[in-house]
Amino acid sequence: MKRILSLILLSISGFVFAAEDSMYDFSWLDNDKEVYVLQNRKFRKSSKVYLGGTLGRQVNGAFIDSNEANLIGGFFFSEDWGLELSYTKASGETNKTHDAVKAQASKAIFRKIDTAMSAMIVWSPFYSKINTFNKIFYYDWMFGVGVTSATTLDNRNELLGGSDSDDLTSESNTGAAWMTAVRFYISESWSTRLDFRAQHINAEMQIDANDTEERWNHYYNFNVGLNYTF
Repeated sequence: MKRILSLILLSISGFVFAAEDSMYDFSWLDNDKEVYVLQNRKFRKSSKVYLGGTLGRQVNGAFIDSNEANLIGGFFFSEDWGLELSYTKASGETNKTHDAVKAQASKAIFRKIDTAMSAMIVWSPFYSKINTFNKIFYYDWMFGVGVTSATTLDNRNELLGGSDSDDLTSESNTGAAWMTAVRFYISESWSTRLDFRAQHINAEMQIDANDTEERWNHYYNFNVGLNYTF
């Protein structure tokens, strides 16, 4: 009964906004109970550099099945804000949908990413921990937005009907990029990383043998990898 009354008084006493270094009084709990305060971070990011790599796969390719590898480096100015740079190398092949369209005497026009370099401002407002199997796992949830410079390959020669119709045309394009990522900490230095990344590139597409049209090309990828923090 005493514990119930204490909880009621605590709930109606108002909201208290506490800083990370605030002191907490849990004397109303049993003496043998341990309390872990979420604000007390175990793994810090502020003023730290990290390097990493991920492997992933494009999830929205209509005519291309594409895998990619990413090299990532970043620096956090504070616990919440940082800058991240990445280099992407992709390898894509035409899929069954592409072959089926061609079998109907139609043209499956595509533009795929070959390489890309991206720069993003990173915001990491969410820090949490999971207690499972009698072990605590710590993680950060991050969001990033920025710009990308990509080299793309397209099959416009199929429409133009030249003798080298199987050759792909290379172009350099710029666009927007964003990502959301979760970092699960293994130790002070090592963490695993799950990413969902997107790139949006506006480029000319060959409509027919005579006309082109500017279109937005969207690339979405899931990635998994490791980070090392210095």
